[in-house]
Amino acid sequence: MSPDMAAGLASWGPILIMVAVFYFLLYRPQKNAQKKHKAMLDALKKGDRVVTIGGIYGTVTGLEEKTIKLKVANNVEIELARSAINTKVESEETVEQED
Repeated sequence: MSPDMAAGLASWGPILIMVAVFYFLLYRPQKNAQKKHKAMLDALKKGDRVVTIGGIYGTVTGLEEKTIKLKVANNVEIELARSAINTKVESEETVEQED
């Protein structure tokens, strides 16, 4: 290996290492989280209890391709973009809130 080639590898080495670190620590986990969130949105059905990004709890009463209808109180129903849903509330959390 010539000295010029070794110098070239030495200058590119740290950059390649940083690219690998960013990929494994930032990009890949973000993509996995996005896939899980999309799968959760696709699996929603009527009667599911959800929390919006704004912190509003509600029960799904209607689903369309890009929107969702939530019942947030008696006789109060709001329409939101599907992307505004943050998480699906599991049954244990629902019981704790009712107490």
